Amino acid sequence: MKSRKDQPARSTMREASPARTSRAETIFYGAAALISLLGLAEATYLTVMFLSGETAVCGGSADCFQVLGSSYAKIGPVPVSGLGALAYFGAFTFATFAGFGYARARQFFAWTVIAMFCMTLWLLFVQAFRLHAFCRYCLFSAALVFLLTGLVVARPVTETQRN
Repeated sequence: MKSRKDQPARSTMREASPARTSRAETIFYGAAALISLLGLAEATYLTVMFLSGETAVCGGSADCFQVLGSSYAKIGPVPVSGLGALAYFGAFTFATFAGFGYARARQFFAWTVIAMFCMTLWLLFVQAFRLHAFCRYCLFSAALVFLLTGLVVARPVTETQRN
């Protein structure tokens, strides 16, 4: 039987403060934050274009106009790109905090990216089978989400996860 002295002391303060992160984790979450920033810039551009009533520069692609002008491009009065901007901002924020060692931010980052991945699959389905048209911006965003999903799947194991 172990005595009370043999058991390690548990501190609630230790759980709230950031843990030490390895160099690999810092690089990993830095890359995830950078990818999220790219997505945030693209989604913000599309949201501003939608809200201002302007058409996005699609390089003469009729498919792009068809997708961005469809009923699937908004949920009520809210553009889907605005929701994407919020999701990318959340992913950026959580990746940044996770890079500094906050364990809870790692979980939030993973769940945010999983939600983004599910929504991306739905939007790709809509483009392929309902609209029969593909938007370049949407495909770029899908590529970014697939990269983030790959990072979540391949993320390095931390010391606390090993024990």
